[in-house]
Formats: sequence, structure tokens, C-alpha cells
Amino acid sequence: MKDLQDFQQDLELRGMSPTTIRDSMYVVRAYLSWSEKNRLDPVSSESLLQYLRYLRSVRKLRSTTVQKTFSRIGTWMDFLEETGKIESNPVRMIKKRYLKTYKDPVSHRQLISVEDAARMVKSTIDTRDRAILLVLLKTGIRVNELVSLDVDDVDLENGSILLKETAKRSNRLVYIDDETARALRRWLSTRGLRPRRRGDRALFLSQLGSRLSIQSVQRIVATAAERVGLHDPKSDRPEDHFSPHCCRHWFTTHLIRSGMPRDYIKWLRGDAMNEAIDIYNHIDPEDVKRSYMAHIPILGIN
Repeated sequence: MKDLQDFQQDLELRGMSPTTIRDSMYVVRAYLSWSEKNRLDPVSSESLLQYLRYLRSVRKLRSTTVQKTFSRIGTWMDFLEETGKIESNPVRMIKKRYLKTYKDPVSHRQLISVEDAARMVKSTIDTRDRAILLVLLKTGIRVNELVSLDVDDVDLENGSILLKETAKRSNRLVYIDDETARALRRWLSTRGLRPRRRGDRALFLSQLGSRLSIQSVQRIVATAAERVGLHDPKSDRPEDHFSPHCCRHWFTTHLIRSGMPRDYIKWLRGDAMNEAIDIYNHIDPEDVKRSYMAHIPILGIN
């Protein structure tokens, strides 16, 4: 287990968020436990392929969850390779050959209207939950990025949030409009009344005073959507469900429809600029902010 302890220290030294570290360690330990139970060599390609079959056929996990799982195992394998424990990382081949095109259809993800988004937020009375919904809708950040936020990451005066560094995100700066800033101010004014662990600077706290978990945010979003008929937990159809990622889908789609430049949207989403010409396109954050304020949908939240 010393390799795992060294891996955790490596993640900490690289400045990864507590949530990323916790999730990475959980995934790697689960894979090692499965390998040991099945008497398999965890660093072999065949073991990884069997684990892929297990996650898809037995666990029946969504493709996005499978991809995240192998990304975290791949990060661990990178560490083993870089420290000379293995010759090469076998996850690279698995991801390239078996995961690159294995995706859930984007068309099946529910897209709600601006009016429906407004109904969902307005029906949410709790100041914390309303702030969470608005941050997800108005910034398009991922749920793991949201739960990693600390109070000091939010700059209400300048209308911006600085996200923690993650492997997927190229740009860490996102913006918020007046509606979102008001909701965050209201939450912050009551946050201090909740019990919290000493020194915990998490922006969003659970009822017990600890940092809110990803699963808790998923429940908050699903409950808010179900309240106004946008989420059906009994349905097997993806388009009848509403999740935090649907907020990212909403953010992207409505900015595109409003005419915001696509390179600005990619910048806000933190997408990698993959085209060769992108390296010559030096984006000015102030230009992005002005465009964001002009194009982000207004929900009429007081």
C-alpha cells in the first residue's frame, strides 16, 4: 500500500483538489480490491479489459462513469510509470481503442428551456440549494468543480469564480451574473449560521457542516427538477432525467443560441483548444466577460 500513499502525496503536491484526490484514491482502491479478489495482475492490459467488461456488463455503469474511472486509474498508472514501477501505462491503449468512441448520445440528454430553468430555481426556497442551481446553470461548471469550491474562490465584487485545477480544465476562470451573485450573497449570509468543522472553507456545506459531496449535489438538482416536473426518477429514459450535467448542457446550448462566439464558450467551459490555429487566438478575459454578460440567459430571479 506504500505505492498508494506515495500516489496520494503526489496528487497533493500537484495541487489537486481534495475532492479529486478522494475520488481518485477511491477508484484505485476499488480496482485493486477487484483485481485481488479475482487473482489478477492489476497492471496488465488483460486485467484492465476484464475490469472494463465488469463495469459495463455487471455494474452497468454509464459510459461517462466508465471513462472517469479509467482516467483515474490511468493517472495512477502514469505515476507508477514515472516512478519506474512499471515500464508503460496500459490504460492508454484501453482508452484509445475501447473508450474513445464509447459515448452516450448527447441528443438523449434533456435540454430545458430558459423558462423551465427559471421555474426550477424559483421553486427552490433553500438559499444554499438555489445558489447551487444558479452557479451550475450560469457557469456550466462540472459538479466536481462545484463541490471543490472554497469561499475564497468567489469574487462577488468582480463577478467571477476561480476554479481548482483539474486535468480536464484548460481555463479556471468563470463569470457570474447579478442573479447568481445575489443568490451567493444570500447563501453566504446564512452559511455562518450552520455548524461547520473548524477551518472548513468549503463554499457549500452539508447539514452536518462538512463539504458537500457530489452525490448530495446530484440529489439537490434532481429534487429541484422533480419538483417542477423536469425529472422522473422512475423513468429509464435518459431524456426524462435531469442531472447537474444537464445544467452544463443548458449553459452551452443557450449561449450558442444567443450568438456568443464559440471560442469564448469553449474558453468558459474550460475545453482544450485543439486546433492549430487556436494557439494564435489570444483570448482577452475581459472581452469574454463582456460577451458573457450580454448573452447569458436572464431567469428573473430576485
